[in-house]
Amino acid sequence: MTDGMTRVEKPWGYELWWARTDRYVGKHLHITKGHALSLQYHNQKDETIFVWAGRMLFETGPQGGALTSREMGPGDAVHVTPGTIHRMTAIEDTDLMEVSTPEVDDVVRLEDRYGRS
Repeated sequence: MTDGMTRVEKPWGYELWWARTDRYVGKHLHITKGHALSLQYHNQKDETIFVWAGRMLFETGPQGGALTSREMGPGDAVHVTPGTIHRMTAIEDTDLMEVSTPEVDDVVRLEDRYGRS
């Protein structure tokens, strides 16, 4: 941890954890152009995502339902409730802020291009 931040390397870029308490977590995510997070959902974790810079494709949908896609850019935000399937893919290098409840290990991966389970 440096100056209250922790850097976590990811196959799609990195996370900078800038806040972590027993009630919330704040992260800066950098997604490298052409890379994507897993298609995933959370059982308990509730999160809000704010795009700071860049452009990404945000896919979302209910469990067992069809996914919809929308392009997001600077100033766009989305609230992801528990059980919502979602994935972020960077159209260009993208930086976003994520604020969530503290269940950071609550990730159910449905698809992952980097072989993570």
